[in-house]
Amino acid sequence: MSIYNNDIKLSILDIGTKLQGNDANQTLKDSTERIQLADELGYTRYWFAEHHNTPNQVSTSSELMIAHAAAYTKHIRVGAGGIMMPNHSPLKVVENFSLLEAMHPGRIDLGIGRATGTDNVTAYALRQSKEAVFSYDFPKQFDELLSFFNRDFPSDHLYHGIIPIPNNGNYRLMPAIYMLGSSTGGVRFAISEGLGFAFASHLAPHLATQVLRGYRNNFKPSKYFTEPKGIFTTILITADTDEEAQYLAGPAELFWARLQTGDIHSPFPTLEEASNHVYSSAESTVRIQNKDRFIIGGIKTVGQKLRHVAKETMVDEIMIMEYYADKEASQKGYRLLAEEFNLKGTNE
Repeated sequence: MSIYNNDIKLSILDIGTKLQGNDANQTLKDSTERIQLADELGYTRYWFAEHHNTPNQVSTSSELMIAHAAAYTKHIRVGAGGIMMPNHSPLKVVENFSLLEAMHPGRIDLGIGRATGTDNVTAYALRQSKEAVFSYDFPKQFDELLSFFNRDFPSDHLYHGIIPIPNNGNYRLMPAIYMLGSSTGGVRFAISEGLGFAFASHLAPHLATQVLRGYRNNFKPSKYFTEPKGIFTTILITADTDEEAQYLAGPAELFWARLQTGDIHSPFPTLEEASNHVYSSAESTVRIQNKDRFIIGGIKTVGQKLRHVAKETMVDEIMIMEYYADKEASQKGYRLLAEEFNLKGTNE
């Protein structure tokens, strides 16, 4: 498959945003409906993020979200985008994802992040160790994670005799493993071990092309992946027209402007609130600076942009971060994208 034609795969990243007027129950119900729609339309994968101590997000446990979503779908891959390793024991991650793979063979992805994804106090509450919070031991955690999956600790290693979960005959209960990144750090681990790699362009849009091209050009086949598997992740809002898409993007733009000017507690804006909001000078400056974090436009505009992005970054898959303030608009956007990129859904 060429990365320069229309054969672009589409996927979704769900961060569990709680919209105004919704409680946690409704937020999770909407996520379930969204992944079922994505499954029906032919999207490749659906990932859940891990966030802690965030007033607007309910996705605190990717593993539980995955188990629930996979049980309600049939074909789409389901995974973590990602498991933030500093918050976890490598053994427990392997146990959890081996079980998920046993429950849903060939459909589970494990995306690995190097950061905590939260503040230091919450990180301490998660790990119960100040030393762990302020030290960087990801390389050790990463090595242990892969060794637990592969059952290849040296014979004299303390963990050599630990069996995370009995192997299923000749089939290793291992998900597809991806490194996550928004800098030049995470990609080194993906290259060194031959893993998949997902770049969060909404966090560092200026690095996306450089890092994803570097990943593809330096990738070496491994037991995990025989060829490079890069994913470009972005915040995308689309509709029938450019004007409608810009209106629908208002809440996401306002949310990010507030976030970067110090307002981390305001709820996710409604469409009406965003439309009527008068930006402060600081917010206006940030809004302009943030323009590359988003891909916004009518479906034809967005289609052209995504094909250009795929060519520039040398990927064949784009993951859309769910940031709609209206459920119906979100569902319509995913339908428009599926039609534009001729996704092969289960209803065809």
